[in-house]
Amino acid sequence: MSRGEVAVQRARRSFQTGKTKPLGFRLQQLKNLLRFLTERKKDIAAAVKQDMGKSELGTELFETLGLEAEIRLALEKLAEWAAPRPVEKNLLTVSDEVYIQPEPLGLVLIIGAWNYPWAITLQPLVGAIAAGNAAVIKPSEVSLHSAKVMEELLPLYLDKDLYPVVTGGVAETQELLSLRFDHIFYTGSSTVGKLVMESAARHLTPVTLELGGKSPCYIDKDCDIPVACRRITWGKFVNCGQTCIAPDYILCEASIQSRVIEEITKNIKEFYTDNPKTFEDYGRIINKQHFRRVMALMEGGEVAVGGESDESECYIAPTVLKDVTGESKVMKEEIFGPVLPIITVSGVDEAIQFINEREKPLVVYVFSNKNKLIKHLMAETSSGGFLANDCLVHFTVSALPFGGVGNSGMGSYHGRHTFDQLSHLRCLIKQLKMERVNAMRYPPHTARKMGWARFFLLKQVDVCRLQRWFLLGTLIGLAAFVVQRFLR
Repeated sequence: MSRGEVAVQRARRSFQTGKTKPLGFRLQQLKNLLRFLTERKKDIAAAVKQDMGKSELGTELFETLGLEAEIRLALEKLAEWAAPRPVEKNLLTVSDEVYIQPEPLGLVLIIGAWNYPWAITLQPLVGAIAAGNAAVIKPSEVSLHSAKVMEELLPLYLDKDLYPVVTGGVAETQELLSLRFDHIFYTGSSTVGKLVMESAARHLTPVTLELGGKSPCYIDKDCDIPVACRRITWGKFVNCGQTCIAPDYILCEASIQSRVIEEITKNIKEFYTDNPKTFEDYGRIINKQHFRRVMALMEGGEVAVGGESDESECYIAPTVLKDVTGESKVMKEEIFGPVLPIITVSGVDEAIQFINEREKPLVVYVFSNKNKLIKHLMAETSSGGFLANDCLVHFTVSALPFGGVGNSGMGSYHGRHTFDQLSHLRCLIKQLKMERVNAMRYPPHTARKMGWARFFLLKQVDVCRLQRWFLLGTLIGLAAFVVQRFLR
């Protein structure tokens, strides 16, 4: 039996003991995970530095800080999330208990991604633990050093049976996908996402797919262009462009293209100096395979800024391409690198048409001072997320569900949304009373019974208000009885 099979069997057996159900156990595991991030900060940063050339502070800002916030939120809100949630009754259930009770799904498989190997892998784990599940954690083999540190150190803090880390490549992932889980949470490409969903279908396993896509960024000619370009430059070139929600390309009118290029050039120099290659806060492409893929996408494009590269270091400078068309090579797939194409359009309506002719992106960005234009673009496009006048920061808002739609994914997470995504919600507790009312559903079926059924099932009544009136009527009746009986 392979390591993966052993880990899955052990995790399922441990879950079946009921160990994860008490909130106290879940809270302790979350505290342990928080302690892991605090005590092993240096180990995590060193691993990410080896994988992607990211600085220690960059790792804290983009990997572990958000994780800490997510864990602290779960610690604070878990009792509230896990508590029964009353829901509105109808006339047939007026005397019954009707509420939503979250319960753990069981065993969850979390398949992480290499571009943010800690944040993207452990954020779903926070929700899995909070919801009372067991979880098999499969970090990406591409971020090799991070996967190794996770495998060696995470079991020192979390329950080894319930939350095993399984490392390995494609073969190990395929083997895990052949096994039965109660939910699969995958972050990565649309191509692999389809294979994950196909494997899950064999066991009717539900999936959350956090995929990618070419996220457009429309710049209105009348907006504050310097501020817009500053935020776009940051959002695009963070992590060397290897961010699933990075602006993939710019749409703007031809009249402002040169101004946009000028402002982005200024910001690249301000953020990364005149020589980003030697600057510690500018990282590297993950490996040579991806380096060559990104470089190939630039073929035939007119470089307006950057373009320098060094394969031996997997270095590609922050690059802007101008006068790109929808048929250009760089527009055929998600770039996932530090290359930003600019496509000129006549205005917002042509931008909307351009976006809608393609697969639904993970996010649509727009920069404008006009609320009407923002609302128009939001109403006429479909995407996983929508953000006006900034980049990436919607990922940091735990109250917002984060996820894709169509080709950019399905399902959502962050904060309570992860808890609900990895929980099953139920239930109704009826009383063994009111059998005369229930008689309408029993055979033989008659026109009179059907009339009563229509009344009870279709009549829109505010049951809460009805109960308040009933209580008030009862109190009035009781008061009248007391007056008559004792005060006359």
